[in-house]
Amino acid sequence: MAAERFSLEGVAAVPGVPKPDPVVVIDDLGRAFGGIQAVDVAHLEVQRGTITSLIGPNGAGKTTLFNVLTGFDRPQHGRWQLNGGPLVGIPAFRVARLGMVRTFQLTKSLARLTVLENLMVAAKDQVGESFWGSLFGNWRPIEAANEDKALASLERFGLRHMAGEYAGGLSGGQRKLLEMARALMVDPEVVMLDEPTAGVNPALTQSLLEHIKNLRRDGMTVVFIEHDMDVVQEISDWVICMSQGRLIAEGPPGEVARNPSVIDAYLGKHHGEIT
Repeated sequence: MAAERFSLEGVAAVPGVPKPDPVVVIDDLGRAFGGIQAVDVAHLEVQRGTITSLIGPNGAGKTTLFNVLTGFDRPQHGRWQLNGGPLVGIPAFRVARLGMVRTFQLTKSLARLTVLENLMVAAKDQVGESFWGSLFGNWRPIEAANEDKALASLERFGLRHMAGEYAGGLSGGQRKLLEMARALMVDPEVVMLDEPTAGVNPALTQSLLEHIKNLRRDGMTVVFIEHDMDVVQEISDWVICMSQGRLIAEGPPGEVARNPSVIDAYLGKHHGEIT
């Protein structure tokens, strides 16, 4: 059932602006590698039930921010919350079980498992995962329900006919779809996509964008990293721009695209000068 969506109309287009109903809140978050400050975010809120694009030039800190929020990396300092609950120090698998999942720019499919098995290993609360549960637990009905759920997810993403194929044989675009289908196995509230259209042919890109819109339709919050500004303009409710680890702009897509700080970040401060 889709969650109620709050309008972002009237929200000021300034970095760190409060949102009407934030699902993710970040405060004083810092991650450095040696002398390089990869992430330096004072405050950021992600609005529930929206598609939020995270843009910025290469090296801006976008993927590092994803890694920290989802438990794949640890910052030097900072706090972040999902639905008001702290996520600091929580490992990635528990973050996923709490409702925030992510995909990767370079897909992480399990090549020697079938497409169906790739989804089933992601299901929550599997009694058979423990030794005693596998011997004495009533795991068969759970396994059957997980298989039905996995097949439904594959059907949703157009991969049902490949359920028995090895994941290693999928194309790059199909692996992107597989990751999205697998993410839904944990019933997420927030889905974070790292460059979902990168390396995907134009025909499949349109299919991916429709699937992303459908996640929002079904009440999920989507945050995705993207370099293609046409894609950003087409499907985003809100856009956040990073540069050198910091937030430099956020707001509606059209407004952010015209922001001088964003243009400077991509083209350089002297892009309009003639020498």
